[in-house]
Amino acid sequence: MLERIQKENDIKKLNSEELECLAGEIREFLVEKVSKTGGHLASNLGVVELTMALHLICDLPKDKIIWDVGHQSYTHKLLTGRKEGFEDLRSYGGMSGFPKRKESQCDAFDTGHSSTSISAGLGYVRARDLKHEDYTVISVIGDGSLTGGMAYEALNNASNLKTNFIVVLNDNHMSISENVGGMSRYLTNLRTADIYTGLKKGVTNALQQVPVMGDRMIEHIRKTKSSIKQLVVPGMFFEDMGITYLGPIPGHNLPMLCKALKEAKKVEGPVLLHVMTTKGKGYEPAETAPDKFHGIGPFDIESGKVLAKKDGDTYTDVFGKVLCDEASRNPDIVAITAAMADGTGLARFKKHYPNRFFDVGIAEEHGVTFAAGLAAGGLKPVFAVYSSFLQRGYDQLIHDVALQNLPVVFGVDRAGLVGSDGETHQGIFDLSFLSNIPNMTVMSPKNKWELADMLRFALQMNSPVAIRYPRGKAYDGYEGCRERISYGKSEWIFEGKEIAILSVGHMFEEAVKTRDKLIEQGYEPTLINMRFIKPIDEAMIEKVCQTHKLIAVIEENVQTGACGERVSEYVMRKMLPSHVLTLALPDDYIEHGSVDVLRKMTGIDSESMSEKIIETYKEL
Repeated sequence: MLERIQKENDIKKLNSEELECLAGEIREFLVEKVSKTGGHLASNLGVVELTMALHLICDLPKDKIIWDVGHQSYTHKLLTGRKEGFEDLRSYGGMSGFPKRKESQCDAFDTGHSSTSISAGLGYVRARDLKHEDYTVISVIGDGSLTGGMAYEALNNASNLKTNFIVVLNDNHMSISENVGGMSRYLTNLRTADIYTGLKKGVTNALQQVPVMGDRMIEHIRKTKSSIKQLVVPGMFFEDMGITYLGPIPGHNLPMLCKALKEAKKVEGPVLLHVMTTKGKGYEPAETAPDKFHGIGPFDIESGKVLAKKDGDTYTDVFGKVLCDEASRNPDIVAITAAMADGTGLARFKKHYPNRFFDVGIAEEHGVTFAAGLAAGGLKPVFAVYSSFLQRGYDQLIHDVALQNLPVVFGVDRAGLVGSDGETHQGIFDLSFLSNIPNMTVMSPKNKWELADMLRFALQMNSPVAIRYPRGKAYDGYEGCRERISYGKSEWIFEGKEIAILSVGHMFEEAVKTRDKLIEQGYEPTLINMRFIKPIDEAMIEKVCQTHKLIAVIEENVQTGACGERVSEYVMRKMLPSHVLTLALPDDYIEHGSVDVLRKMTGIDSESMSEKIIETYKEL
């Protein structure tokens, strides 16, 4: 059946038996392809029938389907003729693992972060109505994304709509409790029946014709109905906001899904369709351990085991272990995650200190201010968060933490290039946005040993601190270079002449390779580990400028506003004699691909950097 899907809307040519076969083929295809490329498997296996139903009742690309987060869009891509793209899924130049407008006109909105789909969908609805156009808008959001406040801001804003807007709640954890009993089932069935939708509209229209009393009668009936249904029917939270609630609907029953979606399209106003799905559906290892198969590398289909063996500690591992060690000695240390306990290395802390561990949900804004409150209350909060997600709490960083100079430690994980997740997840802006905040100290370690030392150092400070470190295996070289950390001071690794390389954080390994290539060419460069991005070591810069013609700053961050610009600004302001060359990422969004390939393409691999340094030095 899958071979018959060559483009959008081809699914409508299949009969009911063929559709059932198609669902099975899609699951087999996804397991086979993701086992080779890696990717988000469990979430995609859970929405096969839901995606098929959406495509059966929608006319793409005219109608708009917006996927919250977007990692569950694989079936959508298959049904819009992108089967061949799975051969190089998430590879450089290949198909993205997330919706991309530039990839297909059937991708209505680019996503990657959580809780954005309802806002985007509402924008589409308002644009549609203002332009007097006619198409359906559907936002698909998971129950996990409903822990993000932005979703509720959008729902609140949508509540006064008078035209159709469908929000599909893909609930795979039953976080909205299932109501029981005959009355609940009866009213839910009534709610999704043709007669109910028509009757509700007819009664409302009739009552509105009654002079003076009509609107009051409508309001009285609404309140009476609400008081009864509040006790027995799920979804009253949404109903009270003015959003029609339909469901819950079995998320793997294609005919019921199609029927419910058709009913949802008839509602004049916002409607939430509650769909119950099973993550990892159809592949036992993923059903048993959906978290493991959320984002997974290549794996063995038979066993479900990841093929690549772990080769040493990751930076995340080191951070989590050291934090636990320090917490055993200091009862004031508490840890915070935004629904990423495993991903940020806090699972160990959660196990050993459950009363001092806080998962705030997918709510980074709240997490930052919550940390500020903990600090104001006399505790030592450590918020471990991905770099790209910390962006969401920027106002809170400034207004709630730094303005009050509160001692919150931010473990900024996945800093720099993260690879296959692409533009929305590359942690390439944090040096820029953090180093511009007053009272904020920003550090970045060269290796695993220095990360441990920096975390211990940060826990002793009485002001906000951010430590940035990358995804993947922690560099364990240069263990002997472990000079005691001194606030705002860099570390001299090799002293040379004429050319100085200033390395920022985990780019140290690449900086060492760059230095080696320069030595092969007859140069004798100095190598300095910056350690602190804010404050920068001004005394070190002045000393370097006395004996070096060229300073090359190496960092994995966009060039604008980062360390290289800070060094360059200081040199110019002090009218120092050296030339500063910043080797950083371009002022652009970096697409998906392996880190090695992306460094090569952006010119921050050792080969490219050594060539650029020599070229610049010869021009001086």
